[in-house]
Amino acid sequence: MYRFKAIDHIQLAAPKGCEDGARKFFIDILGFEEMEKPQELKKRGGVWFRYGSIQIHIGVEEPFVPAKKAHPAFEIENIEVLKMHLREKGVPVVEDHNLPGANRFYTSDPFGNRIEFLEWK
Repeated sequence: MYRFKAIDHIQLAAPKGCEDGARKFFIDILGFEEMEKPQELKKRGGVWFRYGSIQIHIGVEEPFVPAKKAHPAFEIENIEVLKMHLREKGVPVVEDHNLPGANRFYTSDPFGNRIEFLEWK
């Protein structure tokens, strides 16, 4: 019998040359820290980030098409603070009140990939 333990990481696609834009968004705005990629994977481009046990891997994909529907969803503590922070940084926020029991919103990374943030009431 097998069992799932956790999600190891989330991978989001981005276009070639995405690294600086990804760093600005995930480090400077969201507060992640950059992780060292294994040497063999560095040549593929992209960049990896961590926030506690959450990992996001940004991988280069050509041709690139942003994920507008498929998305990661992050459970947040004090979501209103994050929402204000994103707006202050000029990051668009799309509120969604369609999930009972959740305060949630969406935004996009610099490459147009959808990202959801939610806080359970």
